[in-house]
Amino acid sequence: MASDPTECFSRPRVAAGALFFNHLGRVMMVVPSYKDYLDIPGGYIEHGETPTQAVAREVKEELGIAPPLGRLLVVDWAPNPSEGDKQLFVFDGGVLGQEWLDQITLDQDELTEYRFHDVATIEVATIPRLARRIAHGARARQEGTTVYLENGELVS
Repeated sequence: MASDPTECFSRPRVAAGALFFNHLGRVMMVVPSYKDYLDIPGGYIEHGETPTQAVAREVKEELGIAPPLGRLLVVDWAPNPSEGDKQLFVFDGGVLGQEWLDQITLDQDELTEYRFHDVATIEVATIPRLARRIAHGARARQEGTTVYLENGELVS
């Protein structure tokens, strides 16, 4: 047994992101300069932040906009072999109209571009666990629910 009982507890890295859609129902994916796959806008939660504060900050930093963010769509427990335990919150960013799209200014240190993709074929655009998270998030948005996932898989 460990001398410090807290050594047994998980200390997950926690992140928050947003699903933004265009008028055609396609989901926004960003192209990070430091990853080899497409992602959703968002990032890690800083000390003292709530998930909603973090996603608002990350969207402002990455995209240069501060649209209203909606409700929680997904919580995903997603351990990563190289990064350890992770807990991910995904919020509804809603539909970004042209007025928001015209204001986007990408943080060139983090993102090279953004694109909108069909949710039905999102698995060809990004890594499998994120594709599952996006698909479940889009469905939760349509159904007015919130879902809990483990590694992108629905837990019932």
